Amino acid sequence: MERKQPSEEAKDVRGTLGLEATQRRICFISTLGTFCGLVLLAAPIQAEAPDAVYVGAFSRAEAGGPFPDSWKPLTFHKIDKHTEYSLVEDGGNVVLKAVSHGSSSGLTREVTIDPKVYPIVEWSWKIENVLEKGDVTTKEGDDYPARLYITFAYDESKIDFLDQAQYELARLLHGQYPPTGALTYIWESHSPVGTMAPNPYTNRVQMIVLESGADKAGQWVAESRNVYEDYRKAFGDDPPPISGVAVMTDTDNTQESAVAYYGDITFKKAAGD
Repeated sequence: MERKQPSEEAKDVRGTLGLEATQRRICFISTLGTFCGLVLLAAPIQAEAPDAVYVGAFSRAEAGGPFPDSWKPLTFHKIDKHTEYSLVEDGGNVVLKAVSHGSSSGLTREVTIDPKVYPIVEWSWKIENVLEKGDVTTKEGDDYPARLYITFAYDESKIDFLDQAQYELARLLHGQYPPTGALTYIWESHSPVGTMAPNPYTNRVQMIVLESGADKAGQWVAESRNVYEDYRKAFGDDPPPISGVAVMTDTDNTQESAVAYYGDITFKKAAGD
């Protein structure tokens, strides 16, 4: 069967999210959506405890109630069908549920976190299915049942001279600079676990495959990553402050369906600190 090409609207939005990847993904002219959207949508977070920062305390919310902790929708003006997010009970805990039918949108929260102090991010997720056409290497396959974005604050010293003009344009259009870059942890369909690849739209967003295939579908899977080290590996430099966190379940390119669940998201100090 011939793979369906993404619509012009989807292409334009992805350009928005990548460099384009983080209105959804940095903000070159075609990418002015995602990173800028993530930065603009929420309020700064404060550490709640000396050893941890609770970014997504979904378990403390009420099923059917509003999203906690200044989490807000991230939608794309050229994509009419949005993924549905809600708080539900699962296994005795309140979690975030995402349902996508040929749709795309996310939830995002602005934060200010020093990755040197809190390098470890922990969360859990569960999917009901993978996407047959999902493919981390192509724009047509740039859909995933579950993904977690971490964006990093604008730092002029880390931006190539040739890219500065696009960042300045983004600032003029949106009132502030987009992030320097982003890490995206994904549940992919076919690529080996551990694969790191640039987003198909921009190398300022690096994708890391944490889970692959349907073997763990229907199971809660706990994840723990050293964001500081992942950024160094992805970009070859020490990371600037973390500026935003987002979750996204999207199927607009593949026109498939996916259901995913997200548990609490927490940043912690490294063991021994």
